[in-house]
Amino acid sequence: MYVVELEFECFDNTTVSAVDMAVNGLMDALRYNGQVLGREFPIVMDEGIFRVRAVCPEQDSLHSRFHSDHVKACLNRLSQASLLSPKVKVLGRDINSEAAAEEFAPSWQVIYTTYVHTCSPLRCGETLMPIPLYRLPEPTLNGDHKAIVKWQTEWQACDEIQMAGGCQAEHATLHEIRDAESDLFRRGWDLRGRIEYITKIPTYYYQYQVGGDSLESELNRPCPKCGNDEWRLDAPIHGIFHFKCDECRIVSNLSWDYQ
Repeated sequence: MYVVELEFECFDNTTVSAVDMAVNGLMDALRYNGQVLGREFPIVMDEGIFRVRAVCPEQDSLHSRFHSDHVKACLNRLSQASLLSPKVKVLGRDINSEAAAEEFAPSWQVIYTTYVHTCSPLRCGETLMPIPLYRLPEPTLNGDHKAIVKWQTEWQACDEIQMAGGCQAEHATLHEIRDAESDLFRRGWDLRGRIEYITKIPTYYYQYQVGGDSLESELNRPCPKCGNDEWRLDAPIHGIFHFKCDECRIVSNLSWDYQ
């Protein structure tokens, strides 16, 4: 990932509220297209110039060829706040974040995230490195990738609550990321199908697993959708995925209680 700075210059008198609305609208659009990562983008004012720092998957993530229709519309609206199109400066590599996957067609890919990750939830199946969402040949829904970004935000919120384990909400959030009949699981699995359709690449969905009655029962648990009891792998993929159902496109870990 790379840290970049966007510089917005005023060409006429404006107001802070107008700038705030225009710049934050653009940053939201870039976020929902996968071009910037995270949710908070502080705006610094310096004598008629406004600067925003953000993290991008690649050095050229903000190139116009990746812009969605929503991003283009927000760029056009900058003039209403008397702002020029932003100048982009790459400040350098973020040493605390993961590098993006190389641009090639993997043999498979997976929707996988945790509450500590800010990168794309779409991962290369061969390397587990994140694939920037703007590389997808078509939007996942309604012109950009907002649906999967929102799904990731909700999944990570559930993951953080159940990991903390300090309140009754732990059980409800675990249900959402573990159980195939939950709303969040179904929505993520459907988005997986959409991504597989537009990329023509087998795309899997990660089922989080914790708990269980015993190691033996966990080793022999079936696929949560089709009941296939022969989906356990001889060796885990990337040290995480111990189960893989090619029919349902689901991967899962051996319960974290028995690792």
